[in-house]
Amino acid sequence: MQIQSPFQWLARSGYAARGTVYVLVSGLALFSSFGGGKPDSKSALQVVLEQPLGRIWLGLIAVGLVGFIAWRVAQALANADGHPNTLKGLGVRFGLLISAVVYSSLAIYAASMAFNIGGQNGSEGESELSAWLIDQPFGRYLLAGVGVAVVGAGIAQVIKGVGHGYRKYLDIPSTAGTAIDWICVYGLAARGVVFLITGVFFLYAAFVVDPDQAGGISDALAWVRQLPFGAVLYAVVAIGLLAFGLYGFVEAAYRRIRPPPIPAPLDGVGL
Repeated sequence: MQIQSPFQWLARSGYAARGTVYVLVSGLALFSSFGGGKPDSKSALQVVLEQPLGRIWLGLIAVGLVGFIAWRVAQALANADGHPNTLKGLGVRFGLLISAVVYSSLAIYAASMAFNIGGQNGSEGESELSAWLIDQPFGRYLLAGVGVAVVGAGIAQVIKGVGHGYRKYLDIPSTAGTAIDWICVYGLAARGVVFLITGVFFLYAAFVVDPDQAGGISDALAWVRQLPFGAVLYAVVAIGLLAFGLYGFVEAAYRRIRPPPIPAPLDGVGL
């Protein structure tokens, strides 16, 4: 059995932490019709806080998310996954860097609740981000660029799932059953659909120059619920987010993680 480095364990804990958050988001989505509540990542962390030893669990999730952020930075800046230096490869790495930024906000939020630090904000922050972007020079175009990037990420997630592109990053044992494939395909496709809807929200916010029109997971699910057969579609997507959470646990166990190289010190330096 290959010995794992501390960085690899940290990265795997990050995938497990992200998977935990998505499992909780799915649970909130499925039960929101009965008990209320908003199915988003920060509300999911609030649920953890309300459990016995909630602050301890939140602290562990925060540490895991820090590991996930470190791995994302390694993927983006050190090209740990070995993406080619093409436009597509650079685009993937840029998306990974954006992912690190997004999860940094969630990690800070989890840590602030774990250590009871003030200044917690319960919203997902899409409106705040949109408002900040619009206030910049060429702001509406920056916001539209974010929308295009999110739509592109959604399409990429669906393709990665349906086309089994996730397999080249996983070392799944040959004895594993087909259930893992179903989890990966369903989870990635569902999250891709949510990204597509969210990206359209950002594009519309840029078109009407109204940051309040931007939305996140909970807004995407609310929009799905309003469609014909919305209740059924809502359940399908919500269960798909559960599958994506389980996909996070699959990645925690089987993801191929190459720690970024650390340059060796030069012999004789300073002597």
